[in-house]
Amino acid sequence: MTKAHTEKAVKAVKAVKAEKAEKARTPEDLTRLFVERSNACDADGVAALYAEDAVMAYPPGSVTVGRDAIRELWAQVLAHAPRFEPEPPLPTLVSGDLALTSTPPRDGAGARAQVVRRQADGSWLRVLDQPEFVRPTE
Repeated sequence: MTKAHTEKAVKAVKAVKAEKAEKARTPEDLTRLFVERSNACDADGVAALYAEDAVMAYPPGSVTVGRDAIRELWAQVLAHAPRFEPEPPLPTLVSGDLALTSTPPRDGAGARAQVVRRQADGSWLRVLDQPEFVRPTE
């Protein structure tokens, strides 16, 4: 089997796995699923929570664009097996098929916010993710 065939087969297996994975039925489900999948070191599962064209403001000072790039980023981050804890959400703002979810970090520094979009099947995916808002230093 050639390298191209192997890569295609791996991508197909990942697509099937993502299709069978639990989907976010509410905007708030995305945060819970993110914590569960991150703690399982499942970069593919984390990436499946993002739209194909998602934009993520991470690492700090950079922008990561697209589900594939987000998957690669999380594979690097999760290789160090960080532990994530659920954070109590702030009220979700919903307007039609868009919602804004946010949480205050436990350490009280900054905030986290995501714009999520309802999909045709009723599930929700992240389209914009700002995982860290920090006050600029003067």
